[in-house]
Amino acid sequence: MDKKSSALHEKDGVSSPETTSKSSAEKIKLHRAKQNSVNEYVTKILEGNITFLSKAITLVESTNAKHQQKANEILERCLPYANNSVRIGITGVPGVGKSTFIETFGKHLTSQGKKVAVLAVDPSSSVNNGSILGDKTRMEVLVTDKNAFIRPSPSGTSLGGVAQKTRESIILCEAAGFDTIIIETVGVGQSETVVHSMVDFFLLLKLFGAGDELQGIKRGIIEMADAIVINKADGENKQNAKIAKVEFNRALHLYPLKESKWQPKVLTASALHNSGIEKIDTMITEYIALTKDNKYFYKKRNDQNKFWLLSTIEQQLKANFYQNIKVKSALENEILNLENGKTTPFNAAKRLLDL
Repeated sequence: MDKKSSALHEKDGVSSPETTSKSSAEKIKLHRAKQNSVNEYVTKILEGNITFLSKAITLVESTNAKHQQKANEILERCLPYANNSVRIGITGVPGVGKSTFIETFGKHLTSQGKKVAVLAVDPSSSVNNGSILGDKTRMEVLVTDKNAFIRPSPSGTSLGGVAQKTRESIILCEAAGFDTIIIETVGVGQSETVVHSMVDFFLLLKLFGAGDELQGIKRGIIEMADAIVINKADGENKQNAKIAKVEFNRALHLYPLKESKWQPKVLTASALHNSGIEKIDTMITEYIALTKDNKYFYKKRNDQNKFWLLSTIEQQLKANFYQNIKVKSALENEILNLENGKTTPFNAAKRLLDL
């Protein structure tokens, strides 16, 4: 059957006109090629420009050597304008409602005229290192608030799912005029420990009836938490949340008073129905007032700076070690020796370190 006699033949399509002119394309290329100076970054960040704040955080998170150098210069210039916010860490098991709680709490703060930055850490895949970065989707109301800034970042391989550069991002957000910094963690592994080392107030979200009560009474978590909030305290679960509140309160009073002289509290809340949020805000304000008055607030920040100094040194030493050409070559040989049973991990490590 020839082409003309068949009903199943393809007709010539209509060619679509070129939508982008050559001059427009050139302008786009020039715009992309233009690199903003450190001065431009700092000036715009101090003006509260969200676009430049986002670009600066991207530089901070980059592993490119040139980007890192530029980011360090921006950080140094922004540092005198930082350290003027309240830093709040929020953690809890997946499904506890962290994103909904942060959105409701954030909207409560912005309604009072505060500027809120949310640094949300998304879990990265251990297989392909990918990350969904869906917090802007989950916080769809807060993301449209002109006094709020939401920055999801991949956790990468850093401990407990807290991005290694989150602490530097805090400095940039503070320089941009944000007076409340909220750090949302993945809520698994050792994330609580890492978040605790970079915030002023540590809030632990809990659920009743999720097999979570015993976890909440574990000594390590209790010692770190400045408050426990039983979330989703609404509907039929309202009474159960009150029972959980009593249980956690009993557990909290078994431990000695914190160095901050603050007695951790247990509250109930429903982020979905916006109930209990104002009490949580009042509680955090009381904590900040108490710890600033007894100077613990400033001592804790100094201790955190020392911790991150040593942590950064350790990370850099580790990076330098694995980037060393001699080590790379010797490491392959030692791994082969291990596989063939010719050495032990400890002897192999000693030889590599001796290099």
